[in-house]
Amino acid sequence: MNLKFSKTKNSIYIGALLLSGFAIAQDSIPNAEADQAQAMEAAAEAVTVKKDSSNNFKRIKLDGIAAVVGDYVILDSDIEKTLIDLKSQGASTEDITHCGLLGKLMEDRLYANQAVQDSILVSDDEVNATGDRQLQSLVQQIGSMDKVLKYYKKTDEASFREELYKINKLRMLSERMQQDIIKEIEITPEEVRQFFNKIPEDERPVFGAELEIAQITKEPEPSEEEKQKVVDKLNQIKADVEDNDASFSVKAILYSQDPGSKSKGGFYSITKDTGFDKKFKDVAFSLKEGEVSEPFETVFGYHIIYIEKIRGQELDLRHILIQPEISQNVLDEAKAELDTIRKKIMDGEFTFAEAALNFSDEKETKFDGGLLRNPVNFDSKFELTKMDPTLYNQVQNLKDNEITYPVLEEDPRGGAPKYKILKITNRFDEHVADFSKDYTKIQELALTEKKYNAIKKWMDEHIKDTYISVNDENKDCDFANNWVKK
Repeated sequence: MNLKFSKTKNSIYIGALLLSGFAIAQDSIPNAEADQAQAMEAAAEAVTVKKDSSNNFKRIKLDGIAAVVGDYVILDSDIEKTLIDLKSQGASTEDITHCGLLGKLMEDRLYANQAVQDSILVSDDEVNATGDRQLQSLVQQIGSMDKVLKYYKKTDEASFREELYKINKLRMLSERMQQDIIKEIEITPEEVRQFFNKIPEDERPVFGAELEIAQITKEPEPSEEEKQKVVDKLNQIKADVEDNDASFSVKAILYSQDPGSKSKGGFYSITKDTGFDKKFKDVAFSLKEGEVSEPFETVFGYHIIYIEKIRGQELDLRHILIQPEISQNVLDEAKAELDTIRKKIMDGEFTFAEAALNFSDEKETKFDGGLLRNPVNFDSKFELTKMDPTLYNQVQNLKDNEITYPVLEEDPRGGAPKYKILKITNRFDEHVADFSKDYTKIQELALTEKKYNAIKKWMDEHIKDTYISVNDENKDCDFANNWVKK
């Protein structure tokens, strides 16, 4: 469908790649006008290098200035470095041009430049914390700081951190400015209707085959004896760390059952807004730096937390999660109960929705007939080509009115295993967008276009009001934005 995005296709694609990791071109941020003048002068000159005391001279072009946006300078090397970084991340650069890349770098700097003027600031603590997390992650992946520096061809850790600081500062300013532009944008039903009606019938989007899926779950409970075993084990680890100076990080690698942090020594960096379990955050923010918590329970199991560093409202912590063992007898009982429920539904004693309400242990779905919600948009429909592979495998062979036999499922977030039965409650074949049936998806597209138009309008206005200079070699670029102010 034509949403007027074609002109900025490369720009959007490049932006997504650049923001997916930290390997973004190093930006040059001058602190005074003198720096710009000096850089311009240096770029305009050619350097002659004499070789072997002969009369043969070789002209070498210095790193020139590709463009200036407000207080930010973009060097030719910045563009080349960004392209190299994208390739090193395994990104396809076939559709990325020099001009498209320069345009994206200019957009980022226009956002950052205006963010500073609008007092949309990013604290040094935030920027440094982001760099710390990136380095810790890289060390975990590659093996040591020395290996990281060698891999990224950096001479020392201090200069690498300085480069990360500049990259992250600009990226975070750019993101905050974009968020500020669209933060109050909403879409009304009438705007959605108008958006849909203006799309020519032969250009309306085609949505793939979709399913609505419901489930009934039984979540087996461990015995009190097993729970106490876990609490005793965590208390033993806590005592070893506090009394014998044992490494909490090593203990987490050895004993934690949290798949998201085990390999990182239980490490997380969180704020009060991080989407973690409320009990977990309450305990974490009640501790002092260097303190280890008492064992406590969440829906995922039992934890202890060690506070590594406190930075204002942000915590660097390590934790160990251990789940009480659930006996095979308890698992068998849950499976047998679901088998009985399934048979009674098939025999017509009650509907699947009624069984979900009365017997399911999953609070999020039981009051809605067991209906699952797509985590992407919270719609009830799952497009086949975009479904989670595990869920797809569980229902792919189901026919209408069939119910799966009990399926044992491990919790990918680290919680206890559970049994469930599933049913496909509705099927939607591949079809051209229908306003009533596909309202949620159409609303999403309409909101995206409205945000895009707001950003485009903001960009046009601020390009006019901001000092921008593009060097002669780049003025012939077919930019998505009017950078040369024709």
